[in-house]
Amino acid sequence: MAGMIKQFQRNIKRNNLLSIAFVALLCSLSYFLGIWQHGGFSPSVTTTSVLSSTTCDPTTVSSSTALGLDFAAHHAANDSTFASPPPSNFLACDVKFSEYTPCEDVDRSLRFDRDRLIYRERHCPEKRELLKCLVPAPAGYRNPFPWPASRDVAWFANVPHKELSVEKAVQNWIRVDGDKFRFPGGGTMFPRGADAYIDDIDKLISLHDGTIRTALDTGCGVASWGAYLLSRNIITMSFAPRDTHEAQVQFALERGVPAMIGVLASNRLPYPSRAFDMAHCSRCLIPWHLYDGLYLIEIDRVLRPGGYWILSGPPINWKRHWKGWQRTEEDLHNEQNQIENVAKSLCWKKVRENGDLAIWQKPTNHIHCKMNRKVIKSPQFCSAQNPDAAWYNKMEACITPLPDVASIDQVAGGELKRWPERVTAIPPRISSGSVEGVTIDMFLKDTEQWKSRVGYYKKLISQLGQKGRYRNLLDMNAQFGGFAAALIDDPVWVLNMVPTIGKDTLGVIYERGLIGSYQDWCEAMSTYPRTYDLIHADSLFTLYKDRCDMEDILLEIDRILRPEGSVIFRDDVDILVKTKGIADRMKWQSQIVDHENGLHVREKLLLVVKSYWTAEDQNQSQ
Repeated sequence: MAGMIKQFQRNIKRNNLLSIAFVALLCSLSYFLGIWQHGGFSPSVTTTSVLSSTTCDPTTVSSSTALGLDFAAHHAANDSTFASPPPSNFLACDVKFSEYTPCEDVDRSLRFDRDRLIYRERHCPEKRELLKCLVPAPAGYRNPFPWPASRDVAWFANVPHKELSVEKAVQNWIRVDGDKFRFPGGGTMFPRGADAYIDDIDKLISLHDGTIRTALDTGCGVASWGAYLLSRNIITMSFAPRDTHEAQVQFALERGVPAMIGVLASNRLPYPSRAFDMAHCSRCLIPWHLYDGLYLIEIDRVLRPGGYWILSGPPINWKRHWKGWQRTEEDLHNEQNQIENVAKSLCWKKVRENGDLAIWQKPTNHIHCKMNRKVIKSPQFCSAQNPDAAWYNKMEACITPLPDVASIDQVAGGELKRWPERVTAIPPRISSGSVEGVTIDMFLKDTEQWKSRVGYYKKLISQLGQKGRYRNLLDMNAQFGGFAAALIDDPVWVLNMVPTIGKDTLGVIYERGLIGSYQDWCEAMSTYPRTYDLIHADSLFTLYKDRCDMEDILLEIDRILRPEGSVIFRDDVDILVKTKGIADRMKWQSQIVDHENGLHVREKLLLVVKSYWTAEDQNQSQ
């Protein structure tokens, strides 16, 4: 009897081994069959197998070709028939939200103080107020004209507002031409056009030798100044409030020119100290002389050592213009004197006043300025304050001190290289050790890594390498700006966003000659819907894990992404699988693909294309 039992046990063990071997063989055959079906056994940049560590059932993710993902534009012009939108668990918002800017909502802003334009600052909705729907494009929306044509022309249907073409008709900002807008390059203070105006500035300070790369335009209008500076290798961060000049920032973005909604009111501008080589105001209506010079003090904070401030319009050249400005000579003369006094108290030197232009220069260090505080009592230097803290931080009437130097000839914080060497040179904030935990070697490796990664992106999305397909790019977690630097020779611009919860590297980005802003992605961005052609998000959801709802961030991405625009997510595979689950409930096509270093790396890429649909399509579907 005992012998029979032992024999039975041996049979069971043998059968178990055969069963396990058979299952393993089936798993292997299934896996290799999947690889063969998606392009054979040769390496492929667009085919991924995501293997689970606990099961023999692989999750096979198809290539872009197999899924039919299409990165090409189809609605650039003369498309009268539109396909019905694919079914989605997310409904479309009402058409009244087609230009919705959550943190600058006109109705919500009325709850806040009108003094000093505080009501026009960022006031974001509470969680219970967030829209859980997809913001529609207006009926007849078309892909913008490719750059550089877009600088001068845009589709009327994309930004259907005639107000500026009427209000600013004599100033030649914008005019309606059939189904298009045209931007002649005019402005309130440059009737001969932006190019001629910039030539006048170039006669006073050099705009062509590479020393000036980053500029700030306050109260930018439709951003013609920034648009025409681009041809001189100067990139401008333009901003204006959402006010009675309907959609001025939206027009700028439609033109393919960097711009954000913003205002000088009570909060610091969302940029680090020592960021801009040049700041500009052309009749921007900012009261520079009021509030103890608070707004000029803020410009001083964001200007690099030796940077310039340019003012045209009231009160400059008031003797010629006072009647047209409908103000008294005494009033304008008094205003100019007050501005001159504020500039002097900041230790600025007046470079030149010629015709309608006045230019001041910030000192390259604060050795003399600190000495003369014994004579000039106000403003004093700020103490115990982070000069780069600029996310809902209040402006203060004190001078942001520059880094200490050993001699009067030194540039505080380190001298910057001229453009274009500047973009690859080691930023002074890194070489000086100012960014904690970041070394020169780390920066150099990061630069080379992003060159490789962007090359890989262009293999995955061939349109990224096609001139004119993409223009406005957004990097949601920019780190050192490596993604933007790797694209510097392409006809695109990148807005580099540095999340407020991570390492503060925005100063490094500006030292490279790139532009960006601080951002908390638990809130909406200060921009209009349909702003960006391509959005890049590196480890964004890992950073924001357990901080806010992934669904809300994805809905915000959808709001600011243009129809037929693309998104590249980089993250851990588990996070991307969750992201794809939400993305598939939106009007997006999506796919997960391998890391550039192969299928065995846990970090993967999720590629997304937003479907084309408009409010008109949604109504027909319903």
